[in-house]
Amino acid sequence: MRAAVAAAFMAILISIVGHGQTAVTGNALELPANTASKFLGSITNKFSKLQSNITKQTEGYLDRLEKQEARLCKKLQKKDSIAARKLFQDNARKYAAMRARLHAADSTDIKLKEYLPHYDTLKTSLAFMDKAAAGNPELQQQLGRAKGQLQQFGNKMQVANEIKKQLKERKQQLAAQLQQFGMGKELMAMNREVYYYGQQLNEYKAMLNDPKKIEQKALALLKGSSLYQGFMKNNSMLAQLFKLPDNYGTPESLAGLQTVAGVQQLLNGRAAAGGPNAGQAMQQGMQQAQSQLKSLKDRINKLGGGSSNMDMPNFTPNKQKTKTFLQRLEYGMNIQTQKVHGILPTTTDIALTAGYKLNDKSTIGIGASYKLGWGTGIQDIHLTSQGMGLRSFVDVKLKGSFWLSGGYEMNYLQAFTSYEQLYNTQAWQRSGLVGLTKKYRIGKKTNNIQVLWDFLSYSQQPRAEAIKFRIGYKL
Repeated sequence: MRAAVAAAFMAILISIVGHGQTAVTGNALELPANTASKFLGSITNKFSKLQSNITKQTEGYLDRLEKQEARLCKKLQKKDSIAARKLFQDNARKYAAMRARLHAADSTDIKLKEYLPHYDTLKTSLAFMDKAAAGNPELQQQLGRAKGQLQQFGNKMQVANEIKKQLKERKQQLAAQLQQFGMGKELMAMNREVYYYGQQLNEYKAMLNDPKKIEQKALALLKGSSLYQGFMKNNSMLAQLFKLPDNYGTPESLAGLQTVAGVQQLLNGRAAAGGPNAGQAMQQGMQQAQSQLKSLKDRINKLGGGSSNMDMPNFTPNKQKTKTFLQRLEYGMNIQTQKVHGILPTTTDIALTAGYKLNDKSTIGIGASYKLGWGTGIQDIHLTSQGMGLRSFVDVKLKGSFWLSGGYEMNYLQAFTSYEQLYNTQAWQRSGLVGLTKKYRIGKKTNNIQVLWDFLSYSQQPRAEAIKFRIGYKL
């Protein structure tokens, strides 16, 4: 009987690699071979980039921290050369050892001691597909590459976590020693670097929770299989940490355990024994405890608790610093109409912009606009090219949803029929803008309304409107 079940199980798994066939069937599950191939390719590319970024970023932080320690050493030598030699003499070797461990992670099997849900799901899913790939050499190679990149990511992440812990310990050691010499302020730069390194690792972990569509599709199909569910139950990291009984979820698995109703009945009985007001007193006590706990959490957050450093109470972290260049870009468009006659405007400026977030409160960017002509009125509607513009801008947050905006623009304010006409630099006019932007949310996107003053409009020929009203949309 067991041999028959095992043979059926293997037949279902091997069918995952069949070209043009369903990979796994059952419970309305279908995972074609091309989907499996794209799934494995996506994992390989994703985790190759992630572990490469971990290496690059870690090396950058180690380089900066080593240089900062060298500067601290020079300052301390002027005050106490013996203390400086004792505190920093082994500095180069320690940083070299951390770099060596980081690069050795590429060829060393290191167990990741941190639980990352999506990483665990992918790793177990590849193990589930492992036997299936035996019948298809091409898919077997893809599976091997995917498993290799996934393992390397786990290795790099574990080493990075260990380096982060070592850097925090080093920071605390330096703080304890340097404060004796009045050099507490000199440690601020190092504290910030250690903080941002931890946040950088958190960014990479957060990327795992944003799987690509092909990952979502393949995992959704796999999760529909009872075979896959059983495999995950017995082989995932979570299952190894918290071994679930075979009868989990059944009434038998709850035998001997107190139910919620039983615990509630016990509490009510204790309250009744304490007198008519015991229940009310217990409830008030719980409310007071919750209020005090909330107050304590608020105080910790104000001191920089949670993910920030409590030894830097005045430090406001830049959340954009740990993001990639592309993640810090935001795209938008805005519309500006001019000279309204009746129902239709004479022209409409349509602009596309790309902004780069310097930090959470300031953005710089560039853009380009196209001036569309609508005709002279409702009886004469025809579309024409009435001009173009090049823009630069900066937005700085004032308070709440209000931002101070400024910019410099070059505008071609003449009708044109060919792009060669735009080469006439004498026809372009300068605009210097300053004003306010009000940002508001519609759904998940942030839009804005701008009122800008063109302080160079008074010297323009022909003179343009001094006040510009624009409506912006985030793309």
